[in-house]
Amino acid sequence: MKLRLSRVHHPVTALGPGTRIGIWTKGCAIACPGCASRDTWDADEQDEVDVADVLAWCATTDPTLVTGVTITGGEPSEQPEALTALVTGLDAFRCDHDWDVLCYTGVEHDEFAARCPDVPGLIDALVTGPYRAGRPTDLVWRGSANQRLIPLGERGHDRYQRWVDARSDRPSLQLHVEDDRVWLIGVPRAGDLARLQRTLGRRGIALEGPSWRP
Repeated sequence: MKLRLSRVHHPVTALGPGTRIGIWTKGCAIACPGCASRDTWDADEQDEVDVADVLAWCATTDPTLVTGVTITGGEPSEQPEALTALVTGLDAFRCDHDWDVLCYTGVEHDEFAARCPDVPGLIDALVTGPYRAGRPTDLVWRGSANQRLIPLGERGHDRYQRWVDARSDRPSLQLHVEDDRVWLIGVPRAGDLARLQRTLGRRGIALEGPSWRP
């Protein structure tokens, strides 16, 4: 089974509780205006990797240093078969190491379940809804006020219920430097990306073609 993949990172501390593995899928037809991940919109065959290889990469991490896995994108539900294969494979990590799985989608819960009917039973929480630039929010791990955090199953309610309405006056963001690339991980708020670019510029780091620029 092939998955169109943008990248994987560890450790991720800005997209869900604890220290996580982040998996970014490639391809999104929703194309929300103002999206901070425009680099994940387009996809072709060169972005395809074996789901088994992604799972093998997850297995190289020290399981005692991982709380869970966050799947985002891109739009994961545009690859329903590959997403199902991925979360099915991750279920072994959930059982063996008590990891949880959080998934982001730009569609609502009912549509996500219709697209990927087997996935909700294999994940622990879902963040739903498109990004709306005109509806800013201070809800944790969400970019706009319309987006919902939905716990699923016993583990999901245990770990995520207290975060459903949680707010923060400061977004959780992190930078990951890889070769000549700087990746922003997290959910920025209005003005954060421009401020980041100015801050890096003052330190002599020039960004070319940042993914959030139209």
